[in-house]
Amino acid sequence: MNENLFASFIAPTILGLPATVLIILFPPLLIPTSKYLINNRLITTQQWLIKLTSKQMMAMHNTKGRTWSLMLVSLIIFIATTNLLGLLPHSFTPTTQLSMNLAMAIPLWAGAVIMGFRSKIKNALAHFLPQGTPTPLIPMLVIIETISLLIQPMALAVRLTANITAGHLLMHLIGSATLAMSTINLPSTLIIFTILILLTILEIAVALVQAYVFTLLVSLYLHDNT
Repeated sequence: MNENLFASFIAPTILGLPATVLIILFPPLLIPTSKYLINNRLITTQQWLIKLTSKQMMAMHNTKGRTWSLMLVSLIIFIATTNLLGLLPHSFTPTTQLSMNLAMAIPLWAGAVIMGFRSKIKNALAHFLPQGTPTPLIPMLVIIETISLLIQPMALAVRLTANITAGHLLMHLIGSATLAMSTINLPSTLIIFTILILLTILEIAVALVQAYVFTLLVSLYLHDNT
């Protein structure tokens, strides 16, 4: 019980060197590949899920937007596998670090916005001033729309960080309570342990949903600018 509550969120080191890069590169190694003409059930299911997700996200895009399909599919697979691996005991979840999530959100958001200004400059500027705005409100609305545009990558990163961090903290607290109660009251321990199992199932769903939400919002930003 004396363990620091936020110890699991500290970036690990190996011989004094940060191991975050190795952890980030590890999830792609878990994606199975096939060298044979006929795939097994695992790879077939994996390809079906990737095709389904890609089709759902790319359905609203034009030809220019669909050039991002590989990047968006890679993004959702990376975030999902990273979140799921973080649920394992004594593991580290890179997506609990706001700096890493900002490093993913800002370049993708900036690329979509720059593409919009390059291809559809009039439509991009029109977002800053809704049609029919009264003249006295024009300066205020331009400032508000500019702030809302600039805050989009921060909202993406904070949403992912907060959801993953909150789930990990709750699991840590309930797990510590289960361990503490195991020597005091067995029936209460069983109840708390059942809650912990249900919470773990919920966190698995949250890990997948947050990966989908992050990628879907990037896809929507791309759609608005292509």
